[in-house]
Amino acid sequence: MSVDLVLPCLNEAAALPWILERLPPGVRAIVVDNGSTDDSAAVAARLGATVVQCEIKGYGAACHAGLEAADAEIVAVMDADASLDPRQLVRVTAPVVAGRADLIVGRRRPVSRQVWPWHLRLANAELSRRIRRRTGVALHDLGPLRAARRTALLGLGLTDRRSGYPLETVVRAADAGWRIAEVDVDYLPRSGRSKVTGTPLGAARAVLDMSKVLAR
Repeated sequence: MSVDLVLPCLNEAAALPWILERLPPGVRAIVVDNGSTDDSAAVAARLGATVVQCEIKGYGAACHAGLEAADAEIVAVMDADASLDPRQLVRVTAPVVAGRADLIVGRRRPVSRQVWPWHLRLANAELSRRIRRRTGVALHDLGPLRAARRTALLGLGLTDRRSGYPLETVVRAADAGWRIAEVDVDYLPRSGRSKVTGTPLGAARAVLDMSKVLAR
């Protein structure tokens, strides 16, 4: 079964070659350029990826543009910063392909303590606790790698176009009775600084976006 891998992208020209050269067989990369000022789109196209331009700013906007552009039965989403290894993608997609789960989330296992600063780990742990309280789903990490069936994802009617998109995916899926699980994936040193949590302002915006989703 073919898989489309959506890669939301903002100035990731340095990381894309490593990612695209490690794609498993049967996986098509959809690089969603969300306003890059470097050569991300050109690099992606040269390496054989499908490039989609998303003019609406925001992580969720890029993810959803990629979902709409996909045509494979299974769609996965992964950050384009080389913090996750595409060769481990099958860990996330296989349970969905086999029909054992409806949504799989990659639980990040850092290869060193420096990869994931303590304050971000703490914030993620608190968010996971709130997700469990809100949905009853026992997730330990709202990671940036996940997979589900395309038509089912579109049927969730996701509306968040910012940092709350992954959380809204889990919450709406749980409310719809989906079977949700997580699998371990390696978490590697990323290329460059995070666009979401790499600055205090970015982190504050992410917390606000996710708090709004949980409050709905």
